[in-house]
Amino acid sequence: MGPTSQEDGSSSATSSPLQFFSMTPFSPNLGSPYPWLRELKSEERGLYLIHLLLTCANYVSLNNLENANLCLEQISQLASANGDTMQRISAYFNEALADRILKSWPGIHMALNSTKISSFSEEVIVKRYYFELCPFLKAAYLITNQAVTDAMEGEKMVHIIDLNSSEPAQWIALLHTLSSRQEGPPHLRITGIHQRREVLEQMACRLNEEAEKLDVPFQFNPIVSKLEDLDLEKIRVKTGEALAISSVFQLHSLLAFDEDIMQKKSPLQMSQKTLGELLEKDLKSSTKIDRFLSALWSLSPKLMVVAEQDSNHNGSTLMERLTEALYYYAALFDCLESSVPRTSMERITVEKMLFGEEIKNIIACEGVERKARHKKLEKWVRRLNKAGFGNVKFSYLALLQAKRLLENFGCDGYRIKEENGCVVICWQDRPLFQLSAWRFRRVRLGLFAWYQMSC
Repeated sequence: MGPTSQEDGSSSATSSPLQFFSMTPFSPNLGSPYPWLRELKSEERGLYLIHLLLTCANYVSLNNLENANLCLEQISQLASANGDTMQRISAYFNEALADRILKSWPGIHMALNSTKISSFSEEVIVKRYYFELCPFLKAAYLITNQAVTDAMEGEKMVHIIDLNSSEPAQWIALLHTLSSRQEGPPHLRITGIHQRREVLEQMACRLNEEAEKLDVPFQFNPIVSKLEDLDLEKIRVKTGEALAISSVFQLHSLLAFDEDIMQKKSPLQMSQKTLGELLEKDLKSSTKIDRFLSALWSLSPKLMVVAEQDSNHNGSTLMERLTEALYYYAALFDCLESSVPRTSMERITVEKMLFGEEIKNIIACEGVERKARHKKLEKWVRRLNKAGFGNVKFSYLALLQAKRLLENFGCDGYRIKEENGCVVICWQDRPLFQLSAWRFRRVRLGLFAWYQMSC
């Protein structure tokens, strides 16, 4: 994460000297508009905003709406979507906490949101801005493509399943790499999955055009579907095809459907059952993500690359999620602070429509509505091992290319490190994104081995 303190308040959330404000009781008797708040220096303001956000979240958890409202009012006096890092991030956490309160009155919440329109063009624009302003997607695509190139060396027919087929730049780069193979390019087939038909149509147009220019035999197979509704049995892998699967920031959304099942399972209950009982119940109570990974395993992929956010935003309590998310997104906002002017409309758009919406989902939503259930690398490693995949180390070339990309991005602060064959991309020392590569393993871990790993 960014420096522990800066005069402009850009990284107050990355430090942890909250003792002063944690010892300062919140006073409901403070009057509006709290003129003394405006006299705080930038670092003091940042620390006080953290204190207010944590205090407000606690009041929201306790359903103490009167004091929560007073906190929200104070935060509004200090936060600003156009200010420094802590002011900007606080504005979005403030909005998320207010949205969570409003959800207590479904009628009011629905009325306030009934006229909102989800514009396809806006989604495309914000993803394009994010791709240009931050190096994370570029790095993920570069590492994935190099892993595919390494795994598919000598293969004549390559099939790639893209679980979120929305960015042609990734596969255009791969087409160029494959076209220069000494033995000639393979026949490349990409099965692209996305919930919007127009996105897949644009993908097909761009990729077919590029493949024709490069004289690479190519086929694009579009599947219009949400990830949670995807029927993997309908995806056919032809005889002789070497299969690769690409999942960029997708798998965590499937955890939203597992809350009810996981609540029914506890370590105590598991420890009181025999192995036979566990085996009997395992198939009956397998979660959606486990079934999805099992279906991917059944396709026998030569390679699967998984990219995910490297943070725990799936805590059972609001306080857990807010604390973790606050520090995680402060690092992301710091990245933009270090390289993009505060007045940049592109930056403001990414912060509001991408980071802000993710924050709102983590803080304000519950149940299947809460999709942003990010997990740490070690959790995904356990789950993918259980599903029958074996870890594959990324090549030295893949890591070297990613390091060069981050070094040349225009600001010092991006880091890349290897953890047990996987890759973690950091801002300063704060892990932000993870990548891991996997292969089909013929023998899965038995339930007993999985149970031992989980304990």
